[in-house]
Amino acid sequence: MKSGIKGKIIAITGASSGIGKATAELLSSQGAKVVLGARRTDRLESIVETINQNGGEAAFLKVDVTLRKDLDKLAALAVEKFGGLDVLINNAGISQLYKMEELDVEGWEQMIDVNLKGTLYGIAAALPIFIAQGSGHLINVISTAGISITPTMGVYAGTKNAIRTISEASRQESEGRWRVTGISPGYVATEFVSNIKNESIRDVIQRNADEIAIPAAAVAQAIAYAIEQPDNVDVGDIVIRPAVQG
Repeated sequence: MKSGIKGKIIAITGASSGIGKATAELLSSQGAKVVLGARRTDRLESIVETINQNGGEAAFLKVDVTLRKDLDKLAALAVEKFGGLDVLINNAGISQLYKMEELDVEGWEQMIDVNLKGTLYGIAAALPIFIAQGSGHLINVISTAGISITPTMGVYAGTKNAIRTISEASRQESEGRWRVTGISPGYVATEFVSNIKNESIRDVIQRNADEIAIPAAAVAQAIAYAIEQPDNVDVGDIVIRPAVQG
């Protein structure tokens, strides 16, 4: 029965900063071979260079998760470079927050493309490899926004709850052939908030984050915990947030 992190081949989307970067650094320090995808290749190059200089093994690829072919290429790079794919971490995500009546249709589409379709494209890239090798692990970064629904977060929470549902269906369908974990962070100290277009909402969330946010490394530790369990142990859902978050 296989367990632990050392030697596992792990692909991560949204890996150029925040949770993705922290997870790559932690897992590589524990002996994983990491394959990193994001749009900002300058950042990826720096992260990979540091990992390799510290004795780890890492590779990167420019990835736009709204393009299915990019996720296929990321999975293929893991196989080509390291010989397989043990874990795919669907971490890339975006949030645009407006009341429904404000009709931010462009924002709706952006969240559907990145959060929902991007995760599905990652799943589509990973599952054929998992099936062929007889094992694998999907880790989908979701959000506490899908647990506690609040105004302005309707579509964002909707995309995250869609992934929650898809994750559980995939877990049941696997019948033990692969594992599925959902990670739902609350306020985390990352650049995530800076991409929100709605200035008034962005400022409120940023103030809250500045006061109570947990470090991205804490989420990375939760991800590592799920990965390091024996192959017959499936950690289904982890909610990780500041102790004072409502």
